[in-house]
Amino acid sequence: MYNFDWVIFWKYLWPGTALQDPLIRTGLMVTIIVSIIAQLIGVIMGLFVALGKMSKIAPLRWLAEMYIWYFRGTPLLVQMMLLFFGLGVTHIYNFPDLKLGAFVISGAIQAGTIALAINEGAYMAEIIRAGIEAIDPGQMEAAKSLGMTYGLAMRRIILPQATKVIIPPLGNEFNNMMKTTSIMVVISAAELFFGFTQVNARLFKPFELFIAASMYYLALTTAWSFVQNKIEGSLGER
Repeated sequence: MYNFDWVIFWKYLWPGTALQDPLIRTGLMVTIIVSIIAQLIGVIMGLFVALGKMSKIAPLRWLAEMYIWYFRGTPLLVQMMLLFFGLGVTHIYNFPDLKLGAFVISGAIQAGTIALAINEGAYMAEIIRAGIEAIDPGQMEAAKSLGMTYGLAMRRIILPQATKVIIPPLGNEFNNMMKTTSIMVVISAAELFFGFTQVNARLFKPFELFIAASMYYLALTTAWSFVQNKIEGSLGER
């Protein structure tokens, strides 16, 4: 019968002791920062891809559709491995470590963030496109009749209204993003799950440690759920 190690479990479940371990402390910070950066980039990419897919210019529309088709149709794990190892072995780009003052951003973290952002952009493109198309087309026509350009009408009339449609699924995407960062473990990026795997390599207590790891992700997504509810409430969603 398996003897559950409560000492290890509580040590790595309770933030007061778990965060004393630099692997867990760094991993938690990396997970939060990477999630925010990747989601922001994904939203920006998604906006341009959505506009491209709605464009009357055929080449732009085809490029946007190909981007969405590929990145929604292939596994993120494969995309991340291809980006990090594929570009490295072909010497297209080796992802050197970046130094920002006292901080060093590893190549693995860079590649993982980019892969998450590019993948997210494909999903956000469809979310943003659906939000824009939910707005009555007559509003764009009315804006143009007032002399507004397409871009100005989008910024001042269409996108502000589409935000109410976009925010709920965007919030769900960010919730998923915080969990999906754990995939970065395959390229040895120092995120939260990687930290727990390294501690497990030292202590070999996978049951206790991975339950504790799951609680940290649950805490992150629960905290975000409260924030998301506040944001949606301020937009009149609740």
